[in-house]
Amino acid sequence: MAILKERDKKAVKDKFEKELENDVKLIVFTQEFECEYCAVTRELMEELASLTNRIKLTVYDFEKDKDKAEKWRVDKIPALLIFGEKEYGIRYFGVPSGYEFAALLDDIVDVSRRRSRLSKATVDRLKDVNEPVHIQVFVTPTCPYCPKAVRTAHQMALENTNITADMIESLEFPHLANKYEVMAVPKIVINDKISFEGALPEQHFLEHVLLALKENLASG
Repeated sequence: MAILKERDKKAVKDKFEKELENDVKLIVFTQEFECEYCAVTRELMEELASLTNRIKLTVYDFEKDKDKAEKWRVDKIPALLIFGEKEYGIRYFGVPSGYEFAALLDDIVDVSRRRSRLSKATVDRLKDVNEPVHIQVFVTPTCPYCPKAVRTAHQMALENTNITADMIESLEFPHLANKYEVMAVPKIVINDKISFEGALPEQHFLEHVLLALKENLASG
């Protein structure tokens, strides 16, 4: 059964034809006996890949392809990774549905273009990130503010390979939502040390990233 309606397929196909510049690789992790949201994630990515020859889809089994999961630090499913000419650290855990679907499409376009839409000032300051930074953005599909936070984090990962940015669908991973005390979304957690709520402007988001980096160096 198709996930996207025909009018949505046409709109996405038109967007891809106009905006994609280079190939994009979508990597999905599922399992033989698919988890509750694994099948819909895989099927949605299959539909997107069918709309353009610029998207190459690879599906891995979380258990059978454990070496791949470990290599890319995939520890839960469903998982979606977006690669361009290299691994960018742009990841989705959970179905990118609802408001997050638009964020996914823009991520694909950015990866295809090999550049983000962040300001030059932000891109320049991101060059100072020379240690691993892990950003987790907790969302729900009905949150209209969440995609902005996801996009900011993913664009930072696109600009600096030291940054890994995860969208985590809170309802699909309640144990993580409980662990990080997610009471409102978007909630952003950086290196398990710095956290904040809300879709902050990119310069304020960046300050939290740099603060987390300083705390890493201080504790190291």
